[in-house]
Amino acid sequence: MPYVCPVCGYPDLEEPPYRKGSGGSDEICPSCGIHFGYHDARGEDDVARQAVYTRLRQAWIAGGMKWHDKDGPPPNWLPTSQLKNVKER
Repeated sequence: MPYVCPVCGYPDLEEPPYRKGSGGSDEICPSCGIHFGYHDARGEDDVARQAVYTRLRQAWIAGGMKWHDKDGPPPNWLPTSQLKNVKER
């Protein structure tokens, strides 16, 4: 079951980015490059984590929404469409 990146909306993460009580998944989003459990480490503070996601999203957008992974984006990748997957709280 794929999961959505809370920063850029990439829809094919292999694990949930964060699980209460377990922390971050340690996965790196191939689209925006967030390293879950590292860049968003805020303990159990969901509000602080959401603020990090918002800040990282704004920086990714301001930087031109570049694909992070060295293997390149999937065919027909549209970052503006992908952002619609983000659910802000």
